[in-house]
Amino acid sequence: MCDLEPSRQTSALANSARAGCESNSTASHLQYWPCCWSARGKQCRAKSSAKRLWSSDTFVDFDAGVNTAINRLREALGDQAENPRFIETLHRHGYRFIAPVEGQLDAPEMGTGPQRDTDSAQVTVSAKAAAATAIRLRWKLIFPAVVLALAVAISFYFHRTPKITNKDTIVLGDFTNTTGDTVFDGTLRQGLAVQLEQSPFLSLISDQRLQQTLRLMGQPADARLTPEIARELCQRTQSAAVLDGSIASLGSQYVLGLKAVNCRTGDALAEEQATADGKERVLKALSDAAAKLRAKLGETLNTVQKFDTPLEQATTPSLEALQAYTLGRKATAGSDWSAAVPFFQRAIRLDPNFAMAYARLGTSYRNLAELTLGTESMRKAYELRERVSELEKLDIEALYDEIVTGNMEKARRVYEVWAQTYPRDWIPRIHLFTIYFFFGQHDKALAEARESLRLAPNALGYSALVFCYLALNRLEEARSAAEEAQAKKFDSPYLHLSMYQLAFLRNDAVGMAQQLAWAAGKPGVEDLFLASEANTVAYSGQMEKAREFSRRAAASAERAEEKEVAANDEAAAALREALFGNAVEARQWAAAALGLSNNRNVQFRATLALAFAGDAVRAQMLADDLGKRDPEHTLVQFNYLPTIRAQLALSRNDSSKAIEALQPVAPYELGSPGELCPVYVRGEAYLAAHQGNEAAAEFQKILDHRGIMVNPVGALARLQLGRAYVLADEKDKARTAYKDFLALWKDADPDIPILKEAKAEYAKLQ
Repeated sequence: MCDLEPSRQTSALANSARAGCESNSTASHLQYWPCCWSARGKQCRAKSSAKRLWSSDTFVDFDAGVNTAINRLREALGDQAENPRFIETLHRHGYRFIAPVEGQLDAPEMGTGPQRDTDSAQVTVSAKAAAATAIRLRWKLIFPAVVLALAVAISFYFHRTPKITNKDTIVLGDFTNTTGDTVFDGTLRQGLAVQLEQSPFLSLISDQRLQQTLRLMGQPADARLTPEIARELCQRTQSAAVLDGSIASLGSQYVLGLKAVNCRTGDALAEEQATADGKERVLKALSDAAAKLRAKLGETLNTVQKFDTPLEQATTPSLEALQAYTLGRKATAGSDWSAAVPFFQRAIRLDPNFAMAYARLGTSYRNLAELTLGTESMRKAYELRERVSELEKLDIEALYDEIVTGNMEKARRVYEVWAQTYPRDWIPRIHLFTIYFFFGQHDKALAEARESLRLAPNALGYSALVFCYLALNRLEEARSAAEEAQAKKFDSPYLHLSMYQLAFLRNDAVGMAQQLAWAAGKPGVEDLFLASEANTVAYSGQMEKAREFSRRAAASAERAEEKEVAANDEAAAALREALFGNAVEARQWAAAALGLSNNRNVQFRATLALAFAGDAVRAQMLADDLGKRDPEHTLVQFNYLPTIRAQLALSRNDSSKAIEALQPVAPYELGSPGELCPVYVRGEAYLAAHQGNEAAAEFQKILDHRGIMVNPVGALARLQLGRAYVLADEKDKARTAYKDFLALWKDADPDIPILKEAKAEYAKLQ
């Protein structure tokens, strides 16, 4: 029940207020609005009355709004909630005005004598009645005025012009540090970024885009973001505001300041200051100040309260650990995963419970193809996920499914929730691109890559866009995207790798050589391009050169302390040897690869190589092990294992079993991790079953998707297409296919078994 009665004398007013709650008139609602708001259950008419006050497209947060308006009114009256003089809070009921009503009742002149004595009792009663009437009149004048002021304050609050809109972006500058303690350099900016990134309302310009813009300004990518540089960045990125921070020391205390400035006009939009009693309290003070600043910039109190995990919980209570984490994030912003690893490792040593440091270490390892180490790090991050913000929890849970369990469908759903909750965040979009690309759903991957770039142009997004265009055989659009990225000064190993593949598909030897030269000597990068060059020369049958490039790639990876990458290079070499009919060499490369690592990608390539090479027993054992280790992994269960099982069935001359084994692969067969091997094996199964037309369709499918051929399967598909046409009794087409293959391999090593077979078969067609 609503209680606004300072005394029993105002009971009539309270009854009127309750009646006002039932009234349909706007005037009644406005006069008695606090009572209506604080009434409980179905008796409260605030929400229906609000529709008469504010239009349907106006958001009104009643709980936060009334509280804010009351606080503003208390500030104006110099009142305090803990020791109220004017407005008292009634727990779970509302508010009431408690100030005493003061005034003098001017009674009419009265005579003396007996009549006065006679009527004294009556006069006393009349005086009391008159006083009560006066008090009621004063309440009728005072209380509506108070309520009107409250209503005006609320209306102003909800109709004020926001400082920032949900379409604006913000540039986060570096903190001005006058303490002399370097531990705050970069660290407080990272901490503030963590706090602000929790907001679905605010959007920070990414570090990747800041680095690219700095290059356009003629500044180094790691330039300190002083107020002057940050403001220019803000203008160049067409952002709404630049947010600068400062920290100073006063004895044992630290004073932090935050200031948001319109970068076009220089006007201050919002400011906040906080004091920390000691160095160990600085992060908490920063967290509190950031939450208050979010509200001042226009974010609703509802989302501020919902997405406001304290900084010490979302990151770490250790400034030194946060400093190392910050340096790691700077390295990843430039796609320098190798450089990032030791920084994240240091952060974890300083704080073993630093969940996001484990997560970033896991993603760095994954980008370096060190899957086992990445899995270990992501498992630890997942165990600690309750210690992070809502945004970071989504990040960790999605990465856990993507990297550890490999359940891509589950990861996709988490990324979609992330994208819906934070619609201005580009990161879930780039991960959705990866998932769809792995699934072979390149149109969907392209849509996500474009959306990622729209939200935050960066090198990773451009490389994703180029890879999508390549997979869709849209080479001119791939070239345009690559040139646009270069014109905007974006740079990353993946962008250069996509440009290498574009040059390969355009038969541009000079372009490939340029990218190979760019990667030379770069730890953690060079091996990737050497392995690509091995595939390139093998595509034309130059096996000796391919072996040399594979050896160099593995050696480069080992020098960079990337054993799993080295193993992957050797497993790829094993598969190549097996496809060309070099069974002995295939077994040797496979054994070397498995001796370094048995991560799922290495084991898939090595096992498939052994199946092609005729080592069915060993291949079956490894396949069974792979299935047990990754029971949820989408690619293992629906791409890798069916392909291996189909090839093992072919080794037993069971073509129908091979075709059946490949049925689950169909939705994923064009995915890049499988490298079109499922399609190639299915084509071979149809050849074994003497179904020429069906076999031809499979090998033609490979030739129609040149953009995802990263191994010699694309070259061999020409030969296999000729064999399929022979079975289909289409001799002219068969001769053309054989001729194309032999032209491609005109400079091939002459002792390759499959080349000898091809020459003999072509001779019979003449």
